[in-house]
Amino acid sequence: MSRPVYIVDGARTPFLKARGKPGPFTPVDLAVQCGRPLLMRQPFAPEAIDLVVLGCVNVIQDEMNPARVAALRLGLGDETVAFTVQINCGSGMQSIDTAYRYIRDGSHQMILAGGAEALSHAPLVYRHEATEWFGDMARARSPVDKLQTLADLRPNFFSPVIGLERGLTDPITKLNMGQTAEVLAHRFNIDRATADAYAVESHKRLARAQESGALKTEVLPAFARSGEAYERDDGVRPDSSLEKLGKLKPVFEPPYGKVTAGNSSQITDGASWVLLASETAVEAHGLTPIARIVDSEWAALDPSIMGLGPVLASTPLAQRHDLGVTDIDLWELNEAFAAQVLSCLAAWQDDDFCREVLGYDAAFGRIDRDRLNVDGGAISLGHPVGTSGNRIVLHLANALKARNGRRGIATECIGGGLGGAMLLEAA
Repeated sequence: MSRPVYIVDGARTPFLKARGKPGPFTPVDLAVQCGRPLLMRQPFAPEAIDLVVLGCVNVIQDEMNPARVAALRLGLGDETVAFTVQINCGSGMQSIDTAYRYIRDGSHQMILAGGAEALSHAPLVYRHEATEWFGDMARARSPVDKLQTLADLRPNFFSPVIGLERGLTDPITKLNMGQTAEVLAHRFNIDRATADAYAVESHKRLARAQESGALKTEVLPAFARSGEAYERDDGVRPDSSLEKLGKLKPVFEPPYGKVTAGNSSQITDGASWVLLASETAVEAHGLTPIARIVDSEWAALDPSIMGLGPVLASTPLAQRHDLGVTDIDLWELNEAFAAQVLSCLAAWQDDDFCREVLGYDAAFGRIDRDRLNVDGGAISLGHPVGTSGNRIVLHLANALKARNGRRGIATECIGGGLGGAMLLEAA
């Protein structure tokens, strides 16, 4: 028996841009910063939460299983099971999907599902030759052995690589994520000016949402140990323009590439939580749902075109529920790269692609830009990898409510050649 599953509340921290050094918060710090006030505003005791699931990709060494560490710091009790999930960019959505399936199947009543990431804390790693040398040095016993090993020391052994750089390179195709966006830009003829224009609009939409107070209940302030308060996403550039972005050089495929630092998602720290409840829990605690999770889907594809993951994950949801493009009131499509988002939109409008890949007789159709990422996205907000999937589901639920929408899809591409999507209905 399939039971209805509701999103009853949620909150996130401001997303803070990485600035060349570890930021003020670890992943668990961030999860606690927005989790504590979220739980404080609930009408039930923490013991009512059956399970905690947290998405996190770059787990730091002092916070193994950050879900459990966060749950204990949030005061959820020694008896509360908590585990961490990891599916790259989809980790925050995977936490919600896991919770959704537990509640839908009747084994749980209320689950806290989140995502937390502090990319500024990504470790520095030594190159393979250096780690081999350190191992040889540790095994050397006699003074002669130590001197012989010391003679093999090379200066570049002390030039570590940022772990994030390796993590954003696909081990199968050897392409980094920006290069996969370039592949799509070439396939769907996305030009540089169009990508830059999309990025400018992302910044302007987020700036408008901040100024209008549209994010007031969703974004809760975070307070560093130094006493400094962080109240809003700080990567937004309201003065962004085509002229300014046009001066930036392509990062991944110079000199003719379409992907620049200005039309890509930002490296960022942030956390987000969504509180899911069964119908029984809603009634027992007098909760007011924001939205209902109708369905979810995961897809896999060639890692070199991983940016099309949203198309392959979202389309089956539309097909299963007999929905056309105009039946979806709002879309949240994670902005890994402007060229990647635009390629997804182009794929849905391509007759041949939709026939050969998606099984339609013709194109799925054009998604109106007024329905897509209405308050900006990762280009202006940033993309804390393990968090973004959670944020887009939370924001979609809030945006549907604010705009009196009925249905929405939150979707994202996932490094490694995957995609995830969730279909929501307003409660």
